[in-house]
Amino acid sequence: MTEVIKLFEPISLEQMAGVKLMNRTDTKFVTTTERLQQLLQMAQHDYYVQEIDGERNLEYDTTYFDTKQFDMYNHHQWNHVNRQKIRFRTYCISGLQFMEVKTKNNHGRTKKKRIEVKDMDVAQQEKRDFLGKNLRYSVDSLQPALNNHFTRITLVNKAKTERLTIDSNLCFHNLVSGIDRDMGNLVIIELKRDGLQPSPVLEMLRCLRIHPHGFSKYCMGSALTNPDLQVHRFKPKLIEVNKIINS
Repeated sequence: MTEVIKLFEPISLEQMAGVKLMNRTDTKFVTTTERLQQLLQMAQHDYYVQEIDGERNLEYDTTYFDTKQFDMYNHHQWNHVNRQKIRFRTYCISGLQFMEVKTKNNHGRTKKKRIEVKDMDVAQQEKRDFLGKNLRYSVDSLQPALNNHFTRITLVNKAKTERLTIDSNLCFHNLVSGIDRDMGNLVIIELKRDGLQPSPVLEMLRCLRIHPHGFSKYCMGSALTNPDLQVHRFKPKLIEVNKIINS
């Protein structure tokens, strides 16, 4: 992976700030590291790669909270509108950490609110105030539920109308059951683009038979590592994911 991403021209965070994605659509794909190598070879002339302090494959660490009844997990499973997630995301290269609340409305749009934090103590007053404004659940009902760790490559097309995030080396640690799961050669690709613009990578993905595939890291990770959770509507996706991991 390291050698192929060296072939891309770099783009800095400052340059990426100019990538304005109006009328944005998000599409996820799931594949293997072998297919990803092929995709990166195909994409090197049409995309820049984000580079921070000389690094192009950056480490992320995320901890999700949920209620003690796992309301956020269950609302996603049953496809409820106006559902929410809360997470603490750490950018390992800088050490910066943010508490984020993501809300998906009944039009399929996702809005994210976040504040920079130093720890994950949700009882601290600043965090309580933030959650009181942005989260529908009581702070006192929350518990740490799932941790994940992965590395991310971020590509930007030369026209600067889309971003492509590529997550690999994904592993989960369930903070309730204590169960770990290494996702092996699984790769999650998310295309974020201006809905009015053509995307160079879509034809490449089609050629490689990499098809759209919803994948929530929180929900899939929880379903794979907590045997007490119901997985009814996630079962077909779990079967597909296991096929990819074992391919």
